Amino acid sequence: MTQQDFATRQTPATADKRPGKALNVVLWVLQIGLLAEFALAGIAKVTANPQMVDMFAEIGAGQWFRVLTGVLELAGAIGLAIPALCGLAGLGLAALSVGATITNIFVLHTNPTITIVLFVVAAVVAWGRRGRTAELVNRFRR
Repeated sequence: MTQQDFATRQTPATADKRPGKALNVVLWVLQIGLLAEFALAGIAKVTANPQMVDMFAEIGAGQWFRVLTGVLELAGAIGLAIPALCGLAGLGLAALSVGATITNIFVLHTNPTITIVLFVVAAVVAWGRRGRTAELVNRFRR
């Protein structure tokens, strides 16, 4: 292979970081798990589940923060099901998980294991779907 052949193979279309078939299946399984977890948590928050109301009262940020958090979780869950948005949704849910972990440790003084696991899974999805996120960003740059 000549250097010119190599250069033509490195076009942006082939360097888009799309996962292979096996990784794609793993990412979809992770996305479905995250979707279920965040959809259930978001629904509990926006429907004023008594446990969520009490937890956000203990946090002390106000019930508006419970609703905002629930809406963001639901938006992230929906985004995980949309191929063009799933990488960005993973990134957003990873950020929410960081906030939840910090809140669990420093405000609620509870075990942060679940939020850490959710962060790791969301970060893996965001990384695995980074090609789709780059495509989405590039659409808006034009």
